[in-house]
Amino acid sequence: MRIEANTIKEYLAAVPEERQPYFKKLYNTIKKNIPKGFTNTLQYGMIGWVVSHKTYPAGYHVKPSEPLPFAHIASQKNFIALYHSGIYANKELYDWFVAEWSKHSSRKLDMGKSCIRFKKVEEIPYELIAELMQKMTVEDWIGVYEIGRGK
Repeated sequence: MRIEANTIKEYLAAVPEERQPYFKKLYNTIKKNIPKGFTNTLQYGMIGWVVSHKTYPAGYHVKPSEPLPFAHIASQKNFIALYHSGIYANKELYDWFVAEWSKHSSRKLDMGKSCIRFKKVEEIPYELIAELMQKMTVEDWIGVYEIGRGK
């Protein structure tokens, strides 16, 4: 389920009503805890936080005209998703997150490479997400990204 929106405000308003309080709380948790320097925008049909071309002129290697993606949230058909590129690119951060999960949730972690799926939206571990967002600055992300690209 892709939400068609031209602004973040439109996206938030289009989230299904029963998910809105949880999705908005997740959005606000990330917005409040993400380090300065990330730009909040719509990207790939999701709400995202990116490194702007002003900060990282090379942009995203797959499509250099786009800013470097970092984290995104989306209301999918059967869950709310948090996509966090830092978890995918940094094993230490991934290991930390996996170890911390059980301290914040009784549910089994449902996670892909960078996608954390919240099927029971009323059980999103907001405190853990706040901590996760604080763990990587723009400079950290650019460094991890460039190492992964072999630079």
